[in-house]
Amino acid sequence: MAAPFPSPTPTWHTKSHPSISPTRPELSAKGKTVIVTGGGTGIGAETAHHFAEAGASRIALLGRREQPLLDTKASIEHKFANVAVFVASTDVTKKSEVDAAFAKFVGNGKINVLVSNAATIGPIETIKEAGGDEFLDGIQQNLQNSLFVAQAFLRHAAPDAVVIDVNSSAAHVNFTPKFASYSVAKLAVFRLWDFLAYENPEISVFHLQPGVVRTGMNKESGGADAVGFEDHVSLPASFNVWLASPEARFLKGKFLWANWDVDELKAQAKELEASTQLNIGLIGWPFGEGNWKSMWKS
Repeated sequence: MAAPFPSPTPTWHTKSHPSISPTRPELSAKGKTVIVTGGGTGIGAETAHHFAEAGASRIALLGRREQPLLDTKASIEHKFANVAVFVASTDVTKKSEVDAAFAKFVGNGKINVLVSNAATIGPIETIKEAGGDEFLDGIQQNLQNSLFVAQAFLRHAAPDAVVIDVNSSAAHVNFTPKFASYSVAKLAVFRLWDFLAYENPEISVFHLQPGVVRTGMNKESGGADAVGFEDHVSLPASFNVWLASPEARFLKGKFLWANWDVDELKAQAKELEASTQLNIGLIGWPFGEGNWKSMWKS
């Protein structure tokens, strides 16, 4: 289909495709330990399936509802007998539950890949009609989730670990009224993970708009029905596997859309890696991260 939004790649995808297939040897996750929050259904569950297909040895699924986690675990282990799947019914807005789940799963090992996928839509209302407590609670829940997951991750992260912040285009695009709380939350979540990367430059952090996928949260917000098109859940799942591979390192720190063509992105690798393109910042301001670092040293 023709790209419904501006795109840095001429090719626009709506489902998984060969370049991001988990069966590609270049994208192998063999021996990797992976944690997926919001892993019971939708994008999280499909992402876990794709990492299993890519050869991950251990996968943890965290989410509030236990039965969907168990169903996803059974499905993965039925298809991929060599993959050990751990589940923990976890409210990721509660630090004690997050810490316990991470510690129990990781033990003395290390996390190679974290897919931070859990989120809440919050109140759907205009700023004019917003109730202060509900508006702010939606923001706080999303931030608590990311903060507590980030802190637990850092205690167990491998030196070269990868974080995929499954974010939303709402962080940088105003689609429609009534999504202010969610939009503010997702921009704040972006900044939290962006700052984690700044503090821990050895860790590769990516931010992803996963597409318009008909998940439970998407239905709640009217997403696919409102825009009139949708993407298949395989698109962000396989894109996440690609992001965790060495092929994507030139995009660390960038805000990406799963619809973009990775081969066309790779053709721009030198330009993208050396610039602030696909970063969220102050447009037209000439100071990139490298400039700031040199200023502090001088």
